[in-house]
Amino acid sequence: PLKNATKQWYQRRVAITAGIFGADNAHPAQGEGNKPSVAAVVASVDKFACRYTTQTSLQATDGKKTHSPIIEQMQEMVKKLLIKFYQTVKVKPQRIIFYRDGISEGQFYHVMMYEVDAIRKACASLEQGYQPPITFIVAQKRHHTRLFVQNPRDGDRSGNVPAGTVVDTGIVSPVEFDFYLNSHQGIQGTNKPAKYHVLLDENQMPVDMVTKLTYGLCHVYARCTRSVSVPAPTYYARLATDRGRTHLNSSKWDSSDGASSIVSSDREETQRNLAEIIKDISPHEATKNKMYWI
Repeated sequence: PLKNATKQWYQRRVAITAGIFGADNAHPAQGEGNKPSVAAVVASVDKFACRYTTQTSLQATDGKKTHSPIIEQMQEMVKKLLIKFYQTVKVKPQRIIFYRDGISEGQFYHVMMYEVDAIRKACASLEQGYQPPITFIVAQKRHHTRLFVQNPRDGDRSGNVPAGTVVDTGIVSPVEFDFYLNSHQGIQGTNKPAKYHVLLDENQMPVDMVTKLTYGLCHVYARCTRSVSVPAPTYYARLATDRGRTHLNSSKWDSSDGASSIVSSDREETQRNLAEIIKDISPHEATKNKMYWI
C-alpha cells in the first residue's frame, strides 16, 4: 500500500517544483558574554535540490543573556531566498520542504508556529494568494538511540546497519510522525542515526516518500562523494552559521567591550548595532549567492 501511495504521489506532484530549505540557529558558548546568535537559512536554487544559497542574520540576547530558539528574521530571509529561487529557476516554488535543526523537543511547537507563520507571510508578501503547502521537519542528532543488526551478516563492513535503514515503529512515538534514518555508512564505531520529527505536512506526503526524500538529500552534500548523516540543506545551514561565527570572531566586535555594546536597553539601538555587524561579516557581493561556506 505504501508503494502504491508513493507512486500516486509522484504521478500527481513529480512535475511540481519544490523549494528545499534548511535552517539552523547557533548560539555562543558559555562565557562569550553578550555575543549574538547566528542564524542561517539555506534554500535550493535549482530543480534538483543540489545548488543552494543562504541568508544569515544575527540575534541579540535579552537582558537575562538567554538566546531565543526561533529565527526572528525568518520572514525577511525566506522572502529573499524565494526571490533568488524565482530568478534562477524562473518559476515560484509550488511547495516548500523545510528542514530545521538546532532545537530540542520542548521547543518544537513554539518554534514551528512562529517560523511557519513567518514563511507564510514571506510568501504572501511576494504575491497575493501565493501560499504553497509547507512540510516542516526537525532533524535531531542529540539522542542516545543506536541501531543494531540481529544477524552480523546483514550489517555493513563496519558491523553497522546498512545506509538507508529506516525505523518508524516500535521505538518511535505512537501518536506523532517521527522516524529514525541511518543514512550514512559507518567507518569506525557505532553509527548514530538521525531522528526526524514531521511537525507539519500540508503536502500530504506518504510516509515512505518523506523517508526517501530525506535519504536522497543526504546524497547531494558537495563536500563528500558518499551519503552523510543528515540532509544536505541541514548540513549547509550548520556550516553557514559556523562561517558566520568565524566572521564575527574576526571582526571588531570580538572583544568584551564590543560584545557588551551590542545589546542596549533601547531595542532600536540594538537592531542598529546588529545591522552594522551584519555589514562587517557579510561575504563579498561576488560570492554571497554562491555556496561559499563549503
